[in-house]
Amino acid sequence: MAQSTRATRALEQAGVSFSLHAYDYDPSAESIGQAAAVAIGADPAQVFKTLMLLADGKPACVVAPSSGEVSMKKAAAALRAKSAAMMKPADAERLTGYKIGGISPFGQMRRVPTVIDETALLWDAIFLNGGQRGLQTRLSGDDAAALLGATFADIAA
Repeated sequence: MAQSTRATRALEQAGVSFSLHAYDYDPSAESIGQAAAVAIGADPAQVFKTLMLLADGKPACVVAPSSGEVSMKKAAAALRAKSAAMMKPADAERLTGYKIGGISPFGQMRRVPTVIDETALLWDAIFLNGGQRGLQTRLSGDDAAALLGATFADIAA
């Protein structure tokens, strides 16, 4: 597995302190994020998933704990939109340059508005996809938000 991805290079170029955690990716897992948490020995609420949305028809990214669901109504409000819906997987892959199961909020092909669930602030560090299946980065939520130009909001269902 390559340990250098667009995501890790983006973190390095920004001077962000992070660590890498590789694991055996299981595409048949019921919850990829939950499986990742178990594999790396982390609390599922500390492992965050990256979801690509359309907010009023425009691309956006939300980062939320893998242990829960995202409220599209709350996500839309946080993105100052009237409505939000999940982006089609093929569109998410094309927009980000990553494969489903390996989408990182870092190093995407196009920068889009990003919201991170406020529970990220409860942890000294959170885990986010490192830009490929089976690779997690561990960094502070504040550092993630600063690099992404993201806001924090309650987006949990």
